[in-house]
Amino acid sequence: MPTPKILILAGDATEDLELFYGLQRLTEEGYRVTIAAPAVKKLKLVSHDFDGTYQGTYTEFPGKSWPADAAFADIDPADYVGLFLPGGRAPEYLRHDSDFQRIVKAFFAADKPVAHTCHASVALAPLGVLKGRTTTTFPGVSLDVELGGGTFIDDAPVVDGNLVGVRDWSENPQLFREFIRLLRQSAPVG
Repeated sequence: MPTPKILILAGDATEDLELFYGLQRLTEEGYRVTIAAPAVKKLKLVSHDFDGTYQGTYTEFPGKSWPADAAFADIDPADYVGLFLPGGRAPEYLRHDSDFQRIVKAFFAADKPVAHTCHASVALAPLGVLKGRTTTTFPGVSLDVELGGGTFIDDAPVVDGNLVGVRDWSENPQLFREFIRLLRQSAPVG
């Protein structure tokens, strides 16, 4: 039996702590991980800090770089058993990409496990996939969840069927504990 594959959708300005934690944790679990972006390139990631000096928001620093394995246009969602959407600023522009939209909608239509963190909700909300769902996000963008027809809960993790979300990178362990639980139920490794 082939190793189940997980897809991570990312772009420049993706939060590096979220992407790397997901990549490493899912790989450690035995899944084959593909990082897809608008184009195959070395992604320039960012690091956000919640140091308390910025009222209601955060500060940003240049992060690590990491190569994308595939372009969105070349992704067939049927090849993957789960989807992870890290945050950062990338979701602000990824949501406009028609292949990004196609991929995300396919995972929700197939009821496959989807994990998201922080600002990834701004890419999910306009696609209609949060309508009638309950999730969480960075509180500063909770209105996006509500405008997308979802219910925001300021807690983590929040699990609603196949969807699991957390507010930011500090909750990576809670996110991946629940995401991996869902993956083990639907597509166990080995």
